Amino acid sequence: MAMVGEAFLSASIDVLLDKIVSGDVMRLIKGKKLDTARLEKLEIILKSVKAVLNDAENKQFTDPDVSSWIDELKDLVYEAEDLLDDISTEALRNKVESEDHQNTRAIVKQVFTRFLPSSNPFKDKVEEILGRLEVIVSQKDTLKLEGNSGAEKAYQRSRETSSLVDESGVYGRNGEKEDIMELLHRQNLYADNKVDVIPIVGMGGLGKTTLAKLIYNDQKVAEWFELKAWVCVSEESDPSKVTKAILQELPGGCDDSQSLNQLQLKLKDKLSGNKFLLVLDDVWNENPNAWEELRIHFSFGAQNSKIIVTTRHENVAAIMKTGQSYPLQTLSNDDCWELFAKHAFVGTNPGMHPDLMAIGKAIVKRCDGLPLAAKSLGGLLRCNLDAAKWNKILHSNFWDLSTDILPHLSTDILPALKLSYY
Repeated sequence: MAMVGEAFLSASIDVLLDKIVSGDVMRLIKGKKLDTARLEKLEIILKSVKAVLNDAENKQFTDPDVSSWIDELKDLVYEAEDLLDDISTEALRNKVESEDHQNTRAIVKQVFTRFLPSSNPFKDKVEEILGRLEVIVSQKDTLKLEGNSGAEKAYQRSRETSSLVDESGVYGRNGEKEDIMELLHRQNLYADNKVDVIPIVGMGGLGKTTLAKLIYNDQKVAEWFELKAWVCVSEESDPSKVTKAILQELPGGCDDSQSLNQLQLKLKDKLSGNKFLLVLDDVWNENPNAWEELRIHFSFGAQNSKIIVTTRHENVAAIMKTGQSYPLQTLSNDDCWELFAKHAFVGTNPGMHPDLMAIGKAIVKRCDGLPLAAKSLGGLLRCNLDAAKWNKILHSNFWDLSTDILPHLSTDILPALKLSYY
């Protein structure tokens, strides 16, 4: 399970970085304008370590020092994640216990006066983890661990999405699709607002992008809107690049050499007077200024134009929305089973394998309705009718991980799992 552990470790670091950058802890600290140096330093160290994980994973089998390095790093990452969870919990507890008349400023002050003094255990623990991580980072050069920029670029490319979808592989989203179709077809909520923004919000791996694809490709949508564009934003927040990506989806495209001003004028011209549907997939940026710079273009479209945004973060939805936000829920156990079975029982009837069905349904139950987990594990077991191997997955330490980690796992996980189980 070693390779699986390192893949999960990389995903755990991603989760931890998410909590530092966009979690309650950093937002509260910035809101009070307190020293963010400790958390920023933690972020830098984690990114530095993550860059060499692929190399460490390959060398651990022949170098026991690298194997020990990975084990120590794993312990530290989990400790750091627990620490941030504890701080967030403390912040929430103070907020709940506060008097109704207290404003946000008073609540924040109360929270930080409790856990930021020099004698506070939270601060001491941060310093301890930082010190140990600095030692870890200093050792990567001694161990001759190198970064893999190619892998990082491949990871970024793997996050890109297109509007294409195989509807036969989607389960349990008909109700959600109809709900959002209704939001698309209705008149905008405010007469002076030409464009409604509909954020689809939920944790990674829930199927936000898949749901958006189902809607985008519906024939009714083609009839309702004169222009459609699908743009995968991900962590890219540069207005010029996002504007260019939108233009490339519209008739006529754009010239790569054009300046931001030229791009914006061209987008204004394309949208003017046209009723459009724009999907902004996988939006992370919580900076309201970046959104305002983009929103200017959209106001030139015709009345009742719509923008669908998929995002993991409620803050993004709050910044962008003008219409109703749509929180996406997990799949039912039955729908999750159908998805798992489609990928696991290729070319055979599940009913012919009652022993595997029983194990498979137990696996699905542990997926907690997360389509990503059901699909990935079903694909892993595809065409394999060995009950012992199914039981290995059911009882593996995969399930010891928080479901927060699953959305950060790429398809590179599957080969590692296969090496471990076969």
